[in-house]
Amino acid sequence: MDKAGEHDAPTAAVVVDPDGAVSGWSEGGRLLLGWSAQDIVGRPVTDLLAGPAPSGFPESQEIARGPAGPVPLRHRDGSVVDAVVTSQPLSGTGGRGLGHVVTVQRWGRRPVIADRAFEQCPFALGVYDPELRFLWINASSARVIAHSEDQVIGRKYREVFPEFDRTLFPERDDKPYTDALAQVARTGEPTRLITVFQPRGSDYANAWATSIWPVRDAEGTVRAIANWGFDMSAEYWARQRLLILNSASGGIGRTLDVIGTARELAMTPVPRFVDLVSVDLFDEVLRGEEPPAESAGHPDEAVTLVRAARHSAQDGSDRAAGPTTPVTHSAGSVAARCLTTGRSTVELAVDPGQGGEWAFGPGLAADPAHWPPGNPVIDHSLAADGLTGRITVPLRARGALLGVVVFSRLDRPEAFTADDLILAEELAAKAAVAIDNARRYSRERTTALTLQRSLLPQGPPNQEAVEVASRYLPGGTGTEVGGDWFDVIPLSGARVALVVGDVVGHGLHAAASMGRLRTAVRTLADVDLPPDELLTHLDDLVLHLAADLRPDNHFQPTGESGATCLYTVYDPVSRRFTLASAGHPLPLVISPDGTRIPVPAHPGPPLGIGGLPFEATELEVPEGSLLALFTDGLVESRERDVDQRITDLQHALGDATTSLEPLCDTVMDAMLPDRRSDDAALLLVRTRALASHHVADWEVEPDTAQVPRVRKLAVDQVDAWGLEEATFVTELVVSELVTNAIRYGEPPIRLRLIRDTALICEVSDASSTAPHLRRARAFDEGGRGLLLVAQLTQGWGTRHTTEGKTIWCAQTVAPSAPP
Repeated sequence: MDKAGEHDAPTAAVVVDPDGAVSGWSEGGRLLLGWSAQDIVGRPVTDLLAGPAPSGFPESQEIARGPAGPVPLRHRDGSVVDAVVTSQPLSGTGGRGLGHVVTVQRWGRRPVIADRAFEQCPFALGVYDPELRFLWINASSARVIAHSEDQVIGRKYREVFPEFDRTLFPERDDKPYTDALAQVARTGEPTRLITVFQPRGSDYANAWATSIWPVRDAEGTVRAIANWGFDMSAEYWARQRLLILNSASGGIGRTLDVIGTARELAMTPVPRFVDLVSVDLFDEVLRGEEPPAESAGHPDEAVTLVRAARHSAQDGSDRAAGPTTPVTHSAGSVAARCLTTGRSTVELAVDPGQGGEWAFGPGLAADPAHWPPGNPVIDHSLAADGLTGRITVPLRARGALLGVVVFSRLDRPEAFTADDLILAEELAAKAAVAIDNARRYSRERTTALTLQRSLLPQGPPNQEAVEVASRYLPGGTGTEVGGDWFDVIPLSGARVALVVGDVVGHGLHAAASMGRLRTAVRTLADVDLPPDELLTHLDDLVLHLAADLRPDNHFQPTGESGATCLYTVYDPVSRRFTLASAGHPLPLVISPDGTRIPVPAHPGPPLGIGGLPFEATELEVPEGSLLALFTDGLVESRERDVDQRITDLQHALGDATTSLEPLCDTVMDAMLPDRRSDDAALLLVRTRALASHHVADWEVEPDTAQVPRVRKLAVDQVDAWGLEEATFVTELVVSELVTNAIRYGEPPIRLRLIRDTALICEVSDASSTAPHLRRARAFDEGGRGLLLVAQLTQGWGTRHTTEGKTIWCAQTVAPSAPP
């Protein structure tokens, strides 16, 4: 025969009578084997065989189904042709047997070998009609769906597998497999997808890469839908683990908060990895303290931790227990052992060796050699709790144990693998470092905040010049403590200094620098320097501090230097308000009727610049005026400019007659957002004025003979105020101070008595020479008067003015009625 056409040779059809003789021969037989009908009809069909006849040939069932291998047939030219032989019986009237119809095809012909290749393909193959009825599946597909070909042929896919109309992972928004088949049948366009489902009889969810395409006839009409798929579970789950780790990289440790970080750890792997996560920490960790030493625990001792976070996929809950809610892990428990040994433990509800091929999925660490020592632990009691598995991992960072995290599976049927343990430990390791960072930050922030609060005034001083209320709020979580401060300092003459400032930078350095500046301001205020001179001295101090902090070499870091400060003085006798600013926002001054009083001043340079002057501004304010001193953290905003924020602050102050304490809360709530990056201080002051009958003032002639008269005037005034117990001391100090002014000072000389929280005696003259204490020797005639004044009164000092100086002293007396 023509060998060139053997691959196109048709199928031979042979009719065999009941006696096994050939009674019919097709043209395809002549083309395939070379025999004509005259040559073969009437001869036994076994004459066509080139080897032993199969048992029962051609009636046997094996021949009817098609042999597993080729049947050797004899060609007319003597060659052997390997062929595929099938046989079907012929029946006549009444079921009488008429023989068989035998079909013969060349074994090497493409359709035949392709059938065998598809049948034996390790991938799952299937063909469906346009209505999605099964037409054919191969052996691999039958194993996957746990149905034979005979069970599904002619049935619709959805009828056989209704469970495949849902995906195991709704968050991935995958189309059900049947929807993809229907789409290809409808559109005629091929598609590819990954489906995740649990094979029947398996305890493991598999991921399948599937390709679906239409099968068209010669006219292009879609006659069938074909698909192939292979199990890519190992690659899929590895990718899912990487995605979870990637999510953890951006989702864990976003805030420097221990509880917040614990919540992030609990939420990240749910539901893609596990169904329930709980995070238990040592109470010391929550308080920002050092965790207990590793050797402190023992597996035979109970361990008490704090449930910092818990997240469940079942109810979508995200709970963090309060720090007063302990969780006790009993002696010998897995958590107690993990805290003692520092090693993770995997618990499984069933022995993975009993789960068969699919217990862990193909190749996914079913071999015990893949597990670290001591894992996994088979605990059948887990099933009673509804768990399929549990991983307990100690939280360790920088050599310290912080607590434990427990990953549990409830809804997922598959057991944990060794790769899952690696993922759990990676999540725990990342979270442990973030939790420890938050713990350390909390400790440092608490230390700095404690230092800062200890340096701020704990309560208003005893004075009657002003009513005071204040608030200080540090920056929000994730920011360091700043250097904002405020102060209220009683001065001589019933006056009061009001101070607010801000040190550049954050952290302990800023808090310490703030303490230095506050102490310096108090020291300079005791000298009674005017505001502009005080800021000049403070500027020099900041320059010296910056020089002290300068590193010896460029490898040694240093903190920032510089600060702003607003120093003001209010005199309740004259109702004069004097102020000077070193780069600090000016105060708001609001009259009792609610109108804003302009402050004709300009802030000078910040402290630490050096060489530039500061200017003092003085204005008279009505009694009952509201003064608002603040730091820039109260008015700075990314959304609005400072001028607009100052206007907002004025509106927030509202009625100037409102009680100051609630007004402070109202202003802070209105001006500060929940998330703030800087600390803020607010000092609200309502001015008072001393009534005229609480002040007595006399001019003194520069003659010592006037001393008895002046002394009597002072004693009469003290008696009029009902302060008879202060008469003796007042008579003595007035006599001494007035005598000194007449002898050593310059006219004009004035005596003033002020009835405030103390009885204040002031003697002023035009000389700038200040007296000082000295020790008088045994035979000295003078030098004891000022020492006597210092011993008999509760305070004394010198205040320089533009006209000269004022010597003052104060005696503690019973509180007076409000002026």
